[in-house]
Amino acid sequence: MLTIGNITLSIPCMLAPMAGVSDLPFRLITRSFGAPLAFTEMIDVSGLCHMDKRTRHMLSSTPDDRPLGIQLLANDAELIAKALGSLEKDTFDLLDLNAACPTPKITRKGKGAALLREPRKLRELLKVLVDRSTVPVTVKIRTGWDQDSINAPEIARHAEDAGISALFIHGRTKAQGYSGAVDYRVIREVKEAVKIPVIASGDNITAPLIKKMFDETGCNGVAIARGSLGNPWIFREAIQFLLGGVQCGRPGIDERITVMKDHLDLLFRHYGEKRGVGIFHKFFIWYTRGIQGTKPLRDRAFRTETRDGLISAIDELRTFDKADRGTFTA
Repeated sequence: MLTIGNITLSIPCMLAPMAGVSDLPFRLITRSFGAPLAFTEMIDVSGLCHMDKRTRHMLSSTPDDRPLGIQLLANDAELIAKALGSLEKDTFDLLDLNAACPTPKITRKGKGAALLREPRKLRELLKVLVDRSTVPVTVKIRTGWDQDSINAPEIARHAEDAGISALFIHGRTKAQGYSGAVDYRVIREVKEAVKIPVIASGDNITAPLIKKMFDETGCNGVAIARGSLGNPWIFREAIQFLLGGVQCGRPGIDERITVMKDHLDLLFRHYGEKRGVGIFHKFFIWYTRGIQGTKPLRDRAFRTETRDGLISAIDELRTFDKADRGTFTA
């Protein structure tokens, strides 16, 4: 079990926020496989202040989509305070401040991972969130800006002083982005530096690697990001592996097709057909990873502009299953 403020999770694995991915349809798909907590895509507080149509859509949720965390992007205390006043009460359960995004267009504005260079400012931003929020507050950080400025334990202590309920840490520096080795040692140092729960991310792409994260860092929970792309059943696999040490097999083609169609229908209901088709293109690629010989089908699906066209491409996956049964890979 994992407790974050007043939220108790029976399984310490959750869906991480991912820009362009963790929308309502994808969150519902992952929850169907056991994800007990999920986050919206990262939302800039300036969008919350104006509450434009795009921001409202990103905040869309349903009763089945709980508990729900909102990840905020901010570097201004006044805007944070104003943004919190724009959020509808009882529609979310946790607020997370992003101090980890390595994208240059974000860090150039002093947001995301840029806050790792200003530990005291980050603490003050978190204090504003904690003082004004009615739900638990967390922060997501990285190990440091680069290999010469590893300061995650210091950042973690400042964040704990601000009163947050838990801390998320990606085991790479800002300079690494999403490549290179995850530093399990620094994550363990962060865990030892604070008393609040520490949730670790980075290369949690298979059940054995998730167990490795727990074993090598002593973390209280894991956040799964890339490992869920086209692979929502990773939550089911992780739960079974952690509880019994049994590594279950990859999903059969029939289950994969069913999930793809369910996801497609959720996207159409949420966005409409035109945008739903466009969004599903990347998911088609992810869902068909590891199925040999599907490149021509992927190319055709990527050019398809209708629901019927995508359904036809999804159904055609059964022909590959007969020829290449058992070729699925992570």
